[in-house]
Amino acid sequence: MEIKTRILKNQYHDSVALMFAAKQLKQHAEVADSALIMGTEANKKLLEQGGLLTQKAQTAHANDLIITVKCDANAEGYLDEAQSLLARKTQEKQADAALPKSVRSAAYAHPDLNLVVISIAGAYAAREAREALASGLHVLLFSDNVSLDDEIALKKFALQQNLLLMGQGAGSAIINGVGLGFANAVTRGKIGIVSAAGTGLQEVTTLISKKGAGISQAIGTGGRDLSRAVGGLTFFAAIDALQADPQTEVLALISKPPDEAVTRGLIEKIKSSKKKTALCLLGADLPGESSGNLYFTRTLEECAYTAAALTGKGKPDVMQTIQTEDEKLQPVIKQWQGKFSSNQLFIRGLFSGGTLCYEAQVIWKDLLTSPVYSNAPLEKQNRLKDTGRSQGHCAVDLGEEEFTLGRPHPMIDNDLRIQRMKEEAVDPGTAVIMLDVVIGYGAHADPAAELGKAIRQLSKEAQADKRNITFVASVTGTENDPQGLSRSAKILEDAGVIVCGSNAQAARLAAVLVKS
Repeated sequence: MEIKTRILKNQYHDSVALMFAAKQLKQHAEVADSALIMGTEANKKLLEQGGLLTQKAQTAHANDLIITVKCDANAEGYLDEAQSLLARKTQEKQADAALPKSVRSAAYAHPDLNLVVISIAGAYAAREAREALASGLHVLLFSDNVSLDDEIALKKFALQQNLLLMGQGAGSAIINGVGLGFANAVTRGKIGIVSAAGTGLQEVTTLISKKGAGISQAIGTGGRDLSRAVGGLTFFAAIDALQADPQTEVLALISKPPDEAVTRGLIEKIKSSKKKTALCLLGADLPGESSGNLYFTRTLEECAYTAAALTGKGKPDVMQTIQTEDEKLQPVIKQWQGKFSSNQLFIRGLFSGGTLCYEAQVIWKDLLTSPVYSNAPLEKQNRLKDTGRSQGHCAVDLGEEEFTLGRPHPMIDNDLRIQRMKEEAVDPGTAVIMLDVVIGYGAHADPAAELGKAIRQLSKEAQADKRNITFVASVTGTENDPQGLSRSAKILEDAGVIVCGSNAQAARLAAVLVKS
């Protein structure tokens, strides 16, 4: 079997086009594997891990496109086919001459517009965002790899124009019932959300819907907004907007640990709020106890349940609800007791959502006696030495920029996660593999089916090696999402996966299983 590489100099295609071409090549029986990715050093490392790195690929630069195919024969023909597929996608984009060619022309042609979503290469995104703000449009800056200086300048400019700049890397928002970026079909209601975490916003909005409550607005700010450098520019402005919104009666605020000074300012701001507020700063040491209209919560699950309960009357008893739901898993725990060999000690979490990866680590810190290593760790000393290889208990955020430069995000392309699952499944130390499966608009059309097929095969191979591996997952989504919550859960369960009601519950179950 031969591996052939072609390099297209200074050629950029969006990640969806690259994923489409790679999947089309893999439909051929003769093609064992293929990859179309930009020539960054991180991507070369991924090619090496997948056995696809050639000497020619090593010469590519970050702005070059690498096309690699592993096949029995006709490699040059398949490389030609990949180029033809990309050319076809480009022609499809250019075919509709009626589409505006710039933000300014779109704003001029449609004066009723008030918001623009920007999803282009990070090197060009800041320029387009400034153009949109200057045209009087709010911005969801979906693009990542925008510099910190550009982000700060854009957010200050937005506030001067009485506009919101959501981003950079704002993966999700729901504005007036319309999902932007990655979002879910959730119920409209009384809860307004501000989130410096994309998948955190999705997890909370979907859990709120499951509890029978609904969302007024959900504003994503980008993960760096509550850093010391940015200072919560969009986060604080979004809180003010929701405080003034008559449709919003309860607030839910979500982030990874902010800067300490920003945290103090945020809490002081919330204390003066007339609206009940559930606050979740994952992994942060929060000062004092919940009081007045402010409710501190430790996980996304607890935040969602608290916000949903606050739309009713009385003080919510969320922890009792969570405990009752966990008790339903006792039969599963008993079923797996004694099933692991003496060498199988570790959880390997493979996440498409960075906030879900972080939430799992917060939970595991309390429940596990040994450290959890990650490429996005709670504590610096637990950073993975090599992000391509796990050590001990491990939580890998596959949506980090090191994995997404020049390749599709794992919420729309499962190839990278399946490749990593294969590596974890053959590791004799692996006991539990935990996954988050995120459905909804913008996500993979059927992630459960693709992951389920791989899980069946990996479980079969492990059993042939006289090992049992437990797959634990949660599905972030709703029944009204295109993929369907119950349908996705059923597909995973049929593949042997233990499907939990939330990411937090899945993390708790994984910890109990490796300790039992």
